[in-house]
Amino acid sequence: MAKYVMQEMADMRNDGEKVLYPRMLITRCCDSDELAELISRYSTLSRGEIKASLDLLVQEMTRLLAGGYSVKLDGIGLFSPSLALVEDKERENVDGSSTHRNAKSIEVSDIKFRADRNLISDVNTHCHLERENSVIRCNTSKFSPEERLSMALDYLDTNHSMTVSEYERLTGLSHTSAGRELKKWSETPDSGIFFKGRGSHKVYIRRNRSDV
Repeated sequence: MAKYVMQEMADMRNDGEKVLYPRMLITRCCDSDELAELISRYSTLSRGEIKASLDLLVQEMTRLLAGGYSVKLDGIGLFSPSLALVEDKERENVDGSSTHRNAKSIEVSDIKFRADRNLISDVNTHCHLERENSVIRCNTSKFSPEERLSMALDYLDTNHSMTVSEYERLTGLSHTSAGRELKKWSETPDSGIFFKGRGSHKVYIRRNRSDV
């Protein structure tokens, strides 16, 4: 029996009305070793043979995706590579006034997956849901984007740098939304915000002329 909760959706239309949508509770993750064991119970193949086949599937999919192919597994879905700029690289302008990005500035950032409609239908047929009584509230900010930017600049007037967690506490945004918005500010030259460092060591600072 799968369980679900109702989660609050952010007020995207800014009309003050929030709605709830269902979200399944994921209790744990089944890895490839366990999946091979489960399949072997209904097959003449051993767990090791199934695991070896899965490893070969991953290897061949990697080669095809890296070569610019999409991969369709019947009954499962379609896998396609997605590109993005390497972290810390500035975007290229349409008018050609910025630095032109070459292949070294671009990387595979994600593998997009679109589930086969038959898989979705079959999962739905076998799924029996039970509701949890709790409601998950959406962590949204009561401040506008302009007010949040002003708060960030005021903070950086008295502090050398700011982390995503500090911006989260300052504005009331979720951690993901705070990180996304700070990244947007850092990519906007006239925002007054820039960054230094990479990954978990990345912090945001006041932008100066040399950063533009």
